Amino acid sequence: MKRIMQWVIRAVTAFDWPLLILLVLMTILGMTVMHSAVGGTDWRFADQSRNFLIAFIFMWAAAMVPPPLLMRLAPYFYVMGVILLLGVEFFGETSKGATRWLNLGIVRIQPSEMLKISVPMMLAWYFHRNQGNLRVLDFLVAGILLAIPFSLIVMQPDLGTALLVFASGFCVIYFGGLSFKLLAPIAVVVVVGLGTLVYYEADICQPDVDWVVLHEYQKYRVCTLLDPSSDPLGKGFHTIQSMIAVGSGGVYGKGYMMGTQAHLDFIPERTTDFIFAVYAEEFGLYGGVMLLVLYGLLIVRGLTIAARAHTQFGRLLAGSMSMMFFVYVFVNVGMVTGILPVVGVPLPFMSYGGTALLTLGIACGILMSIGHYRPVRQ
Repeated sequence: MKRIMQWVIRAVTAFDWPLLILLVLMTILGMTVMHSAVGGTDWRFADQSRNFLIAFIFMWAAAMVPPPLLMRLAPYFYVMGVILLLGVEFFGETSKGATRWLNLGIVRIQPSEMLKISVPMMLAWYFHRNQGNLRVLDFLVAGILLAIPFSLIVMQPDLGTALLVFASGFCVIYFGGLSFKLLAPIAVVVVVGLGTLVYYEADICQPDVDWVVLHEYQKYRVCTLLDPSSDPLGKGFHTIQSMIAVGSGGVYGKGYMMGTQAHLDFIPERTTDFIFAVYAEEFGLYGGVMLLVLYGLLIVRGLTIAARAHTQFGRLLAGSMSMMFFVYVFVNVGMVTGILPVVGVPLPFMSYGGTALLTLGIACGILMSIGHYRPVRQ
């Protein structure tokens, strides 16, 4: 009986209650918007309810795993993830022009999702082992550890997931002590490149121009971002319709279940990538600001946990998980509002999908694990 009580106490104290309250609020809001996006309680609404339940279970399980065990497992998770990505490259299943799935016989998985967690875990483990004695070579090794899965995911091609993996890994490298002086030249190159792209848009977006480093559909996504009206019924349809939905919501919104763009099927992928357009049309500017405030509180809580972590591994991993949420929100809202190209990044706790919710749930569980961990003093 005593052991059972100890287990129950441990299970309850595993939760970070401020973070859990925010997640419950976002779950309620996400299911409310999903109800409107699907027009009722059809199978997608039921599936999303099940997805939230599964994500909650995995979050609780991750919260019960102490950070020292996570640190010991980090290299194994990373190697396993890279091997599975290689398996996708050679034996993966192709769907909608992309090879992202691997059939293991018993289950069909998307290995790139686990890299969102295992890459920052691996890099946090690496910097923890080398803390106090970091050299330029260590940052180069970390860059290689990040570049391997990033390149394999880009080859699938899955630019959205690759971007999230890169962002979560880069945050660990930056928080690990990467000098801002080394980032300044990269920032200059990016700004010059974007300026050149905008200036020569009319020439480089011609059909016979090959961008070499990007697939054809990725090239058209960038060109559509620069000028959606160039193909309003084709490549630019998603961006134009989502911008119309967001703008038509105005300040106060049209009201719950009253969005015409969504319910007249003008918004494509309205339950997944473009669910923010459904939300903004119905709840307006005030609703959009409220949602961003909730995301902001979630990120701040994660960074607070990172700042209070007792180990370098915990600080770096918690900081990376927190910034991953920021990248999710920034990229999704950016592509819905027309300031970023469409790359297929879901809106956290809002978009339909089990795999992304599972990843987010595990990330929140890791934050909770780091938050309540207290090392045993010898």
